[in-house]
Amino acid sequence: MMETQAQQTEKGNSSSPQDSGSFSGRDNRRLPELPAAKESESQWQQFIRQIVEFLNKLPDYLGSIFNNNKQGLITVVLILSAFVTVKVAIALLDAVNDLPLLQPILELIGLFYSIWFTFRYLLKYETRQEISQKFNAFKQQSLG
Repeated sequence: MMETQAQQTEKGNSSSPQDSGSFSGRDNRRLPELPAAKESESQWQQFIRQIVEFLNKLPDYLGSIFNNNKQGLITVVLILSAFVTVKVAIALLDAVNDLPLLQPILELIGLFYSIWFTFRYLLKYETRQEISQKFNAFKQQSLG
C-alpha cells in the first residue's frame, strides 16, 4: 500500500516540460507553450521599474535642457505667444466686423481721431516738439 502512495505522489509532483502546459488525455503537440508566470512577472517588473526610473529622472533632464537652451526656448515661447495673440486679435476683429453697423461706426471714430491728432500735434512746430518730448519721456520710462 505504501508503494502505491509513493508512486501516486511521484506522478502528482512530476514537473517535466511536457506536463507543465498539457491537458491530460489530449493531443498537445500543436498547442503553443506558455512562458512560466515568474518570467512574465519579472519582465513586467523590469518594464515598470524602467518607466519609474525614467519618470524620476525626467525633471532633472528637462531642467538641464532648459538651462542649456534658455535663450532659445524663451525666444520660441515669445514667438508662439505673439502668433497666438495675433490670431486672437484677428478673430476678435472678424467677430466685431460681423456685427451690423459697428464696422462703419468704428471706421468713422478712427477717421475723426486721425484728423484731430493731425490738427492737434502735427501742423505746428511747437506741438510737434511737444509730442516728440512726450515720446522721448515714454521711451525713457519704458527702456530705462
